[in-house]
Amino acid sequence: MKRYDVAVVGATGVVGREILKILVERRFPVKRLTPYASERSLGESVSLGVEDLSVTVLTEETAAAARHDIVFFCAGTPVSRQFAPLFARNGAVVVDKSSAFRMEPDVPLVVPEVNGHLLSKVARGAIVANPNCSTIQLVPYLALLDELFGLRSVVVATYQSVSGAGQQGIDALHDEATALFSCRTAEPSAFPQRIAFNLLPHIDKFHADGYTVEEKKLVNESRKILEKPNLDIDCTAVRVPVFFGHAEAVSADLEREADLSVLRAAIAQRPVFALMDDFEELRYPTPADAAGHDEIFVGRLRYGRSGSDRRRVNGWVVADNIRKGAALNGVQIAETIIARGDL
Repeated sequence: MKRYDVAVVGATGVVGREILKILVERRFPVKRLTPYASERSLGESVSLGVEDLSVTVLTEETAAAARHDIVFFCAGTPVSRQFAPLFARNGAVVVDKSSAFRMEPDVPLVVPEVNGHLLSKVARGAIVANPNCSTIQLVPYLALLDELFGLRSVVVATYQSVSGAGQQGIDALHDEATALFSCRTAEPSAFPQRIAFNLLPHIDKFHADGYTVEEKKLVNESRKILEKPNLDIDCTAVRVPVFFGHAEAVSADLEREADLSVLRAAIAQRPVFALMDDFEELRYPTPADAAGHDEIFVGRLRYGRSGSDRRRVNGWVVADNIRKGAALNGVQIAETIIARGDL
């Protein structure tokens, strides 16, 4: 099997470390791996299985001199905009997890289970965009509904864990909860208000129309991935005091009447999903169920308007936002590209 020179930019972060873990678990054909990070990580190392690798500081010079086959970017939009084109110009396929290039018309935005066919056109020097974590877990479910019954409109409320804000979000929940349990004041740090034992209907900056950047991301990215530029989709994004795992309440209006038995059977048959949907047995997915798993968990399936409207299906979609919603999707993009055998 051909092996590849791989790099991970942002290797010391939460998503970067998860990528390294997944590369080992899935036996990705790595010939050599270079972990890049900022000067703050100088002297640190990361693990690739049993091997410890010293971090290379990312600079204009190190990026310009690098020669890699595949580069995973998970260091934020400013870093991606500055450095991803440098790696691409040197012949690497760049899989970027930031929002820097997602809505560029000539950059494929890919969830392999939904629109992996776009990767057949990817060659060396290309940038492929990895969608937002909340989008990644949503669009396979919407694509299935569209395939079975036709999709007319969607309303989504997301309940997103603090790890979506990176290590600082994880630290904020830990520190605030510790403070409150110790009868001390919990001072907000990563979020504008206290997140411990609280809910914040606010993720990222607000636009003038009252929607947040996070909400606009989910709407625009879903339309692009599903190839439905006029899809009627609305979103409210909420930050919740959970360490890992995003959940979404999804209400979808359909072109044709749905059959929940058909939908459940289709979900159960597809490896991307895990069905947990039995209200009599109190089986429904939670972030704790999804943590550490590759699948998108689906449950609470029911017809709309208290069961009277078969052209509306309500459901509950849960996934590990760091694993499936970020790291794994990027690795699957690379796997799909190299499976063609011409990289």
